[in-house]
Amino acid sequence: MRILQVSAEFFPLLKTGGLADVAGALPAALAQAGQDVRVLLPGFPAILAGVGDLAEVAAFDAPWGERAVLRAGRIGTVQAYVVDAPARYDRPGNPYEDASRQPYADNARRFALLGWAAARLARGLDPGWRPEVVHAHDWHAALAPAYLAFDPTPGPRVGSVFTVHNLAYQGLFPPWEFAGLGLPPAAFHMNGLEYHGQLSFMKAGLYFSDRLTTVSPTYAREIQTPAQGCGLDGLLRGRSGVLSGILNAVDDAVWNPAHDALLPTPFDARHPGGKAVCKAALQQALGLAIAPDAPLFVMVSRLTEQKGQHLVLGAIDTLLAHGGQLALLGTGERWLEEAFRARAAAAPQSVHATLGYDEGFAHRLFGAGDVTLVPSMFEPCGLTQMYGLKYGSLPLVHRVGGLADTVVDCTLENMADGSASGFVFDGFDAAGFDRALRRAFALYHRPADWRRVRAHAMRQPADWQTAAAHYIAVCEQALA
Repeated sequence: MRILQVSAEFFPLLKTGGLADVAGALPAALAQAGQDVRVLLPGFPAILAGVGDLAEVAAFDAPWGERAVLRAGRIGTVQAYVVDAPARYDRPGNPYEDASRQPYADNARRFALLGWAAARLARGLDPGWRPEVVHAHDWHAALAPAYLAFDPTPGPRVGSVFTVHNLAYQGLFPPWEFAGLGLPPAAFHMNGLEYHGQLSFMKAGLYFSDRLTTVSPTYAREIQTPAQGCGLDGLLRGRSGVLSGILNAVDDAVWNPAHDALLPTPFDARHPGGKAVCKAALQQALGLAIAPDAPLFVMVSRLTEQKGQHLVLGAIDTLLAHGGQLALLGTGERWLEEAFRARAAAAPQSVHATLGYDEGFAHRLFGAGDVTLVPSMFEPCGLTQMYGLKYGSLPLVHRVGGLADTVVDCTLENMADGSASGFVFDGFDAAGFDRALRRAFALYHRPADWRRVRAHAMRQPADWQTAAAHYIAVCEQALA
């Protein structure tokens, strides 16, 4: 099949979260499975700079009259299209927000343009290649299925797939933004893009796509409930017959401690000795006490209440009282940044907070860590805990979404049958988090059991070939 993947981010060129990792790894996995796959990306500066051999394919007009250029090139082995529209995309820093962390005022048109370009490609904008299936990722690309649904251009049918990476981010805009998007008035309807009087890009993808996926089986079930449906649970229940959850995977070429050049020394499940070297190196680099027997808890995350960092803040005294250390990498809500900065200043040999994001530093944290903290209120899939598993940094997680699908609690029965891989709590509260934290300390002080659980965690399968096979099946269904 000829499959067009449409995304706002692509690792390693541009990343703000897990979307980029998936968008970067899935095309190569699909190609390896024999599919003819290309990607479509907005022309952000980092993307234009990272795509090789860029050449103009065609110029085209947006529905509101703006001129843009479609260019084609390569990102490694992946063939890529880029929407070159400097007035919309040539801005420094975050692709979605300005320097004061406010969404760009023209985001509706910036990302409508991405969806429009996908639909134009489906109708022959590139004379040399036309997709049979358009696969849009998250709200930024969600207008592509709507444009396809209302496109009167004659030609072969094009299937559409829409993947929800996080339902909480919906691309909501004032209703007057609908004018000029090139969709008929009938599209702004309860059975369409209208959402409580607003314009919802996310709803466009959910309503008009032939097939829907989420990034874990549990999350696919959760978003059909009022608790996690973000107001769209009714629509999702109505479309449950075309909705499936496909668990994300880990790109072994990027995330593998056995050949990770970003680590001080490699290690694997059979030869884990290098992990102690990584831990000592990180402790020294961060100014933490170089204490091999102190369990090192690491956290790589956006700093938002959704991610459960207030639970971590409330438990730092307990963590330190038990002899643990904490190293954080993240950025987000200012009150959380300030709170972690203050805790690090108060106990510099035990707590370190790096505010921002550094891909190489993230690798070193997983390589050094004993426990990876992912206490999210909700989590569509979560790649962080999967990186923790891969690097022998046992995840401590809330039992939701992809966290529930990937981490098995260290209960006595799970220890006995060899399935345990981390620490799981059910109630999203301080008491639940504290019990899981105490289980982590208890296991850490039983070194032989810790090593067995760690070895099992590092051997957990998380390959993109399996995930790609599921996506191929969904694309075949969309095309049919």
